[in-house]
Amino acid sequence: MLRTLSIALIGLLVLAGCSSTKLAYRYADWGIVWWVDDYIPMTSKQESRLEQDIRDLRQWHCSTELPRYSQWLTRLRSDVRGGDLDESAVAWHQEKLFSFFPPLMDRAKPAVMRLLASLSDEQVRQLSANMEDSQKDMEEEFLADDPEQTRDARAKRTSERVERWLGPLNERQRKTISTWSEARGEQTQIWLEGRRNWQQALLDALEERDSDSFADRISYLIDNNEAVRGKRYQQMMSESRPAMAQLMTELLQQADQRHLDHLVERAAELAGDFDTLACVSEDTESTGS
Repeated sequence: MLRTLSIALIGLLVLAGCSSTKLAYRYADWGIVWWVDDYIPMTSKQESRLEQDIRDLRQWHCSTELPRYSQWLTRLRSDVRGGDLDESAVAWHQEKLFSFFPPLMDRAKPAVMRLLASLSDEQVRQLSANMEDSQKDMEEEFLADDPEQTRDARAKRTSERVERWLGPLNERQRKTISTWSEARGEQTQIWLEGRRNWQQALLDALEERDSDSFADRISYLIDNNEAVRGKRYQQMMSESRPAMAQLMTELLQQADQRHLDHLVERAAELAGDFDTLACVSEDTESTGS
């Protein structure tokens, strides 16, 4: 939950359609409040406080972080055009993308802690029930009775995500993704298991939200996300990152010119949106300026 809250802005920007980037960014605060409200029925006071926290977070993020995203996208376009996308270059871009998460997560901590510390016992019970329902829904959606179906579904999800950047894939690329998915074994199961472990750790911490150590416990959950999710999850992540870099390298090597053109155009549009997106105050927005 906390990780999703803190990276929600990045998700909206990196995965949203280019034409809607500015609109998504402007209304990201409402989207986040709506998402949290799905898990925790908040009071009007809590909603008001969270909305202000998210507006403050967005203002910082827009002025401080968006220029970094734009610089990365400019480098990506340059590397694609220059044909400089071997495995080491792809790994560099992957790590650069991951580097955007920690500053946002750290900046979101005060808002997260204020919200969680303000929860009533009934809200915690509802949070627990809603997370359990969400976990079951995900297990039903992502885990098929047949392991082969689970692998096929993972390959389909991966293909859809890749196509956002490269456009429709060719047959070689689809086969590469299918082979990659088969090699991932129980990755989906381990991811869901880790998700459950982290949620239980959060609920345990919430039982002591009135204690002096509560802020430290929540900070630990955010900073040590992978460790909290368990050893199997840590091992899976240590293997999946280089495997993903290798997958993207192979997909780019198998790409047609139309795929590379699509990637350059995608990066250019996003970078252009970031460069021109005004970091205005809420008062200015409300007047329609």
